[in-house]
Amino acid sequence: MSRIARLSDVLINKIAAGEVVERPASVVKELVENAIDAGAGTIRVELDGGGVDRIIVSDDGHGMGRTDAVACLERHATSKLRELDDLFHIDSMGFRGEAIPAIASVSRFTLHSAAANSEVGTRVSVEGGGPPLVEDAPPRTGTVITVEDLFFNVPARRKFLRRGDTELKHAEEAVVRLALAYPEVGFFASHEGGALFSSAACPDDPRERIAAALGSTSHPHLFPVEERRLGVAVTGYAASPEFTFNNARGLYTFVNRRYIRDRGLIGTIQRAYQDFLAAGRQPVVVLHIDVDPRAVDVNVHPQKQEVRFADARGVQEAVTAALSRMLRAAPWLGSGVEGAAPQAGQPMDAAHYAHAVERFLTRAQEAAWGGPLPTAMDAPGPGPGAPSLGPLGQGARPGALPFAAAVGQAPAFGQAQPQLNEAPPPGYFGALRPLGMLGGRFHVCEGPGGTLVVMDPHAALERARLTGYLRALESGKPPPAPTLFGTTLELPVAAAKALVEGREALSRLGFDVEPFGGTTVALKTVPPGLEGADARSLLEALARALPPKSATLDTVSLAEAVRVMACHAAKQAGAVPLSDAQFRALLGELDRADFHPTCSHGTVVVLEMPLLELERRAR
Repeated sequence: MSRIARLSDVLINKIAAGEVVERPASVVKELVENAIDAGAGTIRVELDGGGVDRIIVSDDGHGMGRTDAVACLERHATSKLRELDDLFHIDSMGFRGEAIPAIASVSRFTLHSAAANSEVGTRVSVEGGGPPLVEDAPPRTGTVITVEDLFFNVPARRKFLRRGDTELKHAEEAVVRLALAYPEVGFFASHEGGALFSSAACPDDPRERIAAALGSTSHPHLFPVEERRLGVAVTGYAASPEFTFNNARGLYTFVNRRYIRDRGLIGTIQRAYQDFLAAGRQPVVVLHIDVDPRAVDVNVHPQKQEVRFADARGVQEAVTAALSRMLRAAPWLGSGVEGAAPQAGQPMDAAHYAHAVERFLTRAQEAAWGGPLPTAMDAPGPGPGAPSLGPLGQGARPGALPFAAAVGQAPAFGQAQPQLNEAPPPGYFGALRPLGMLGGRFHVCEGPGGTLVVMDPHAALERARLTGYLRALESGKPPPAPTLFGTTLELPVAAAKALVEGREALSRLGFDVEPFGGTTVALKTVPPGLEGADARSLLEALARALPPKSATLDTVSLAEAVRVMACHAAKQAGAVPLSDAQFRALLGELDRADFHPTCSHGTVVVLEMPLLELERRAR
């Protein structure tokens, strides 16, 4: 008796399912790819129970007649290959003819379709790979496939599935990948009636599809990339280095519209950005690589997520050239010239500034927990193309303080590089419409274009006071008339010694401090704005910030002391909520303030959320 026997078709399909159908996301991917191959203009994906309980994929493609509807359930039955040579120039998403029978073998499967202009449709039902039940059905446009109780007859496989929300995330990501590959097709996904992903066809501006996938705030930061060489075309969009993620979830690469995860390509993209990103940040890039189908093998992985290029180095070089050209041009700075810096006084749109302040807040939080923000002494020098900031500020933008470099540039893109620094557009704060207070602390305003703006009054006051104190110091004029204060304080030895030795520096700043015996000092006058400050805390902070006795008293050496003054002035002024008139006056000061020097804590003034982002989150 022969020991070798042919496996049954049912068992063969279950083995195939183990390779093709790993989880609900695999089912979504295979069915949506079939809909794309069918010429669909709109694809809808409905999920229940994370996709384990039910998956419905419907399309408006060309549909199938009864013969094809039944044949598609047979293993290796496909409309995409006819002979061996076809395997070497595949231009469709699917081609093996394994997905449908594999899915039907591990679920309760129903297909409803009809050929174009047909008077009757076809419904085919299969339960766990059993014989198909074929019956007439109402005619419809395209095809709808329902997959229920996935792996109900393979309990060993089902128990290895993750929690419902984890499986749902994978299924949603499968839709996103295909949506990015085909912006001319509308994609709509939902879970138990709630929208997951919604994007109408947008063939004219693929950035809209990317924004739908990665968030509406990404749209203004996306720039086209393109490189065409013999046999290779690289197109797509890459985000400026100011819009990044802390992981690689924003990296999407497609080869002939098929999503792939190639380590070589990912490494090439990361190397192109390595000089522009802070440590731990990942770029956002959506790249389409088009090559001759005969120059790439897509039949090397069951999930088709890995490919083999005939000329892998040539593809990587083309990707490097495309990204490097965009990054060197730095279009996010408002100039199309390679290496050019922003034009002097050039306004920035609100969305651009909103993300800039969000970056500042992140840096401030990092500084609060992990050390001080970079200053002029430890920050890297200007990069190529940056305006030169000499001792008198030559090359600085109008309105910028000439000593901005001395007091430290506000970091941007995760680095302290002057040419990448950003400031609000002219008149930004004056255009805000106050709405009220949030939590008794934050001011909430409506910004240009219906944006929601949340302002930190302490940060705003500190910025305004810093600008005022620095401009007074830089002018070289005598300090404004100090305010009588009159108090004596006993301080630690080191603090008292530093203050006595630094009396000349304190005088330049508007303080009158005299020794009063031992470690006691008399504080007689303070600069305007510091009348209600905590004298002990202020003097101890100034003692640490004053320059050495031998230092030249200029804007460089006194910069840290000025930051201390601004912080304490803001602290005491913000102890009482601002009236409407005071808040309006503060907005006017902010429009005249310089946002280049860093404040004591590196804090930012506002966070802004566009209306489109609010609408997206409200769905």
